[in-house]
Amino acid sequence: MTLDSARLHPNVDNAMMVLVDVQGRLARLMHHSEAMIRQQRLLIQALQILKVPIIWAEQVPDKLGGTVDELTEVLEMVEPRHKVSFGCCEDKPLSEAIEESQRTHILLAGIETHVCVWQTASTLLERGHHVHVIEDAISSRQAENKAIGLKRMYQAGAVASCVEMALFELMGRADHPDFRTISGLIKEATA
Repeated sequence: MTLDSARLHPNVDNAMMVLVDVQGRLARLMHHSEAMIRQQRLLIQALQILKVPIIWAEQVPDKLGGTVDELTEVLEMVEPRHKVSFGCCEDKPLSEAIEESQRTHILLAGIETHVCVWQTASTLLERGHHVHVIEDAISSRQAENKAIGLKRMYQAGAVASCVEMALFELMGRADHPDFRTISGLIKEATA
């Protein structure tokens, strides 16, 4: 079985990021939380350079706390959208923002893989979106739960990706005008 090219490759015109619930103390309890947050930050910074839209979700922030500082620092131009549903598509303002973007490829990052990220992915897939699970930018408290969440997403039709893979797919070419800037960000984040 082969996947068609339209499904495989996000680009700057068809992609957007959905960042799910990287909030408060819970974010710090994730398996490899520091590495996950570092990759999320890199992805956000690069997408802003590439002018790829970002939807930023927060699950009941009055109870769970706000998004971690490392991410809010680089999300200055984006407003968080609050939700009470676990998935991002069941709260109308959040769902409408995703649909109004008319972006077909969703780069999905956040927590927890087996709950909010999975429920977001499954609904996006049902609605016909191409979901790219950015594995190094998602996590759960337990590695086993992350693995189960990933398995469910891939069984449902999502595709695996990582921050660096997604960024190079978005640019497509070494002569992309932002290639050097993005490459510099990657080197800085991995140093």
